[in-house]
Amino acid sequence: MTVSPLPERAATAPAGTRRLVRTLYASAFCDEFVLLYPVYALLFSDTGLSVWQTASLFGLWSLTGILLEVPSGAWADAVSRRLLLLILGPLLTAAGFALWVLAPSYGAFALGFVLWGAGGALGSGALEALVYDELERAGAAGHYARVMGRARAIGIAATMSAMGLAGPVFARGGYDAVGAASVLACLAAAAVATRFPEHRTPSGGGERWSATLRAGLADARADRSVRGALLLVPAVTAVWGALDEYTPLLAHDTGVAAETVPWLLLVIWAGATAGSLLAGAAERLTANGFAALLTGSALALAVGGLAGTPAALVLVALAFGGFQLATVLADARLQQRIDDTGRATLTSVAGLGTELGNLATYGAYAAAATAWGHGTAFALSALPYVLTALLLAGAARTTAAAARARRRSRRSPS
Repeated sequence: MTVSPLPERAATAPAGTRRLVRTLYASAFCDEFVLLYPVYALLFSDTGLSVWQTASLFGLWSLTGILLEVPSGAWADAVSRRLLLLILGPLLTAAGFALWVLAPSYGAFALGFVLWGAGGALGSGALEALVYDELERAGAAGHYARVMGRARAIGIAATMSAMGLAGPVFARGGYDAVGAASVLACLAAAAVATRFPEHRTPSGGGERWSATLRAGLADARADRSVRGALLLVPAVTAVWGALDEYTPLLAHDTGVAAETVPWLLLVIWAGATAGSLLAGAAERLTANGFAALLTGSALALAVGGLAGTPAALVLVALAFGGFQLATVLADARLQQRIDDTGRATLTSVAGLGTELGNLATYGAYAAAATAWGHGTAFALSALPYVLTALLLAGAARTTAAAARARRRSRRSPS
């Protein structure tokens, strides 16, 4: 697993990317401005679902993403990436949310999660590939980390806005109102996606789809740098991506009142937002710098989790900011290394690794939290990041030693 800094970028993005960037930011906001997010667990409970039934729905959601992640990426390389973002992604998600509020039942919730998982899988890989290719076409590929960092920050801001509005909307109109608002947000995302430029010409066809999948996986096996970049994405994304589901429990365990928990969560996600916005400034980090980023974030996570006080959650916020920054940079390094024809395929392979890592984290966290509590579980979750940092630093030393040996060999007389 190796990390190298991104190539130098121009001082300002070319004017030809403005439509792409504006569309991306609008799409990021619409995708995450879903008022159902903070209340759908309550909908399940009020419908009469047990804890185990709710857990099975989350498992079905994850399983759908795992099964469709890589095939959907290969499909995006064979057909129009904008088509997947425009039609099958947001519209499938909208249909799932509509089912939840129109016919609340275990079967409807399950089908809704399948549709939501399918919509997410179709967009995953396709979006990153489309944005990188269009930036590269305009001579602005070096801006990818900055642009995607800002897009993710906008997405987090949209989620926090939805959390703030969900309460008043729910008080006035109940689940029907927040459900309708969520469906409208998905439809708006589909409408915004029509503005994405796409100059790449897809070849189409089922045979081409399977050939694209085989070619993408072959590239990963053959190229060590691509393989390392693929492994790095889930290594920095999976654990903290799963931990965010447990931040309300960590906050509540600090002894604050239930109504204070949302405010503490805003602090944590403000940290993640800041991490996204720093992507442009940090895109020249070396492998050792990347390792230091992961190490510092891991230490902040461990100390913040173990302290057990509301003030210590600021450290958790700093950790989430570091992990979000590492996530954006890892994605940018992956896009730098892979070829256009298999870009969505290999991005989806990285997404599959993240989904599998999420599942493993859920299981490990449940065992640790049951035995020792949420604070200790958060602290133990820092260990994979320390291990990843050590691997990166070791790889950097090996690379540097090899470079020195080559220089000595060139200077030696033949």
